[in-house]
Amino acid sequence: MDWDHPPAVIAQGVDLALRGWDLAKGWLSSPAAWSQFALIIAAYLLAFLLARKFRPALARLLAPPPGQDNIIARIRQTLLLFMPLILPLLAYGLTGMGESLTRSIFGSGAVIAFGKRVFLFLAVRILVRDILRDPFLKLIGRYVLIPVAALYALGLLEPVTAKLATTIVPLGNMSFDLLWLIKAIVAGGIVFWLGRWSNDRTGQYIQTQAEMRPATRQLAAKAAEIAIFGVAFLVLMNYLGISLTSLAVLGGAIGVGLGFGLQKIASNFISGVILLLEGQATVGDYVELDGGEAGTIVKMTARAAILETVDGRWIVVPNEDFITTRVVNYSDQGSANRYEVEFSVSYGTDINIVPEIIQEAVGRLPQVLDKPEPPDCELRKFGDSGIEFVVEFWINGIDEGANKASPDVLFAIWNALKAHDIEIPFPQRVVHHVGLEKAGLTPAA
Repeated sequence: MDWDHPPAVIAQGVDLALRGWDLAKGWLSSPAAWSQFALIIAAYLLAFLLARKFRPALARLLAPPPGQDNIIARIRQTLLLFMPLILPLLAYGLTGMGESLTRSIFGSGAVIAFGKRVFLFLAVRILVRDILRDPFLKLIGRYVLIPVAALYALGLLEPVTAKLATTIVPLGNMSFDLLWLIKAIVAGGIVFWLGRWSNDRTGQYIQTQAEMRPATRQLAAKAAEIAIFGVAFLVLMNYLGISLTSLAVLGGAIGVGLGFGLQKIASNFISGVILLLEGQATVGDYVELDGGEAGTIVKMTARAAILETVDGRWIVVPNEDFITTRVVNYSDQGSANRYEVEFSVSYGTDINIVPEIIQEAVGRLPQVLDKPEPPDCELRKFGDSGIEFVVEFWINGIDEGANKASPDVLFAIWNALKAHDIEIPFPQRVVHHVGLEKAGLTPAA
């Protein structure tokens, strides 16, 4: 490397280092600078004493009562997380007052202004390291907030931003500077993070409204999601200075795409809105489609519904299938359904006492309902091996998976019949052997 003619970046770094050294030497030899150093130390010590005195009282004031879990309590708990910022922010405020004092006395305050910026940097570092918990916010803090605070503390923020603003990046017929790009990435991330956070909180609030029908809750959550992210998009476009009229070409291209390649997506989206409006099927329902797909709806998206089968598999069913095909809804959010179990007794049984015995035994099961009808045992037919009965019963939801009631009903029938010495028959066949001689046949030699 030619040290007589170094690269521009190295030359600028050396120049900044020399200027910093000259500034430091000037501070060390100036009485005004020493007085500002003393003020910085005094401001920090005073801030330390004030924080130590008032932090316990402030913590007691903000701490919510035990067992309280409303919005005020959550706000107070959030404010408690910012307690570590008291010391650096107090030091920042006190050095700010000291800066005004030194500028009025000495006509300068560069040293104490530097100390004030350092305290602000420490506050930002504590915020990112100890307070922020969300991974995205922590990422923004680590790679954006801390570098910006460090540049501000060193007094380099303005020259760095000016350099980024003059660095133009061409992109086809468009061009933009690096500062605008960084602002767009950071602002876009923060705005849509806020949108996601607001959407989650709004969705949780809507889901707690028990007086609303499940389908109405789903529709309200989807409408809130569209509104929140729509507003976030408009805010971002306004912040970046992008005119919405410039997006007209993009909107036309999207319209053409919908007309050709995205027909199914548009159809499924509209079908999903119809499903939510009409409430024919919603989350928690057990449904069976014409194609054979059957399961509990665990999630409804803009494009499809996700069914969970009894064996734990997930099936993604397009919303259009719920509109254009026949759908059997077995549960309708926990409504009662009727099922039946067949059994037989031997021909030697007094069949007049069987219905009462079985109805009483099945009616004692906790999952069997008394309404809309109690268990009903009926004579079905006289079979080949025994007299066939059927017991009909109602349960909430479907007779499948964790809610399966038929095995318990069969056990109750078995125990009830055994307790009354009623025999459950098994298939029997009577075989008549006719001698070969009587049949006029002789065995082969």
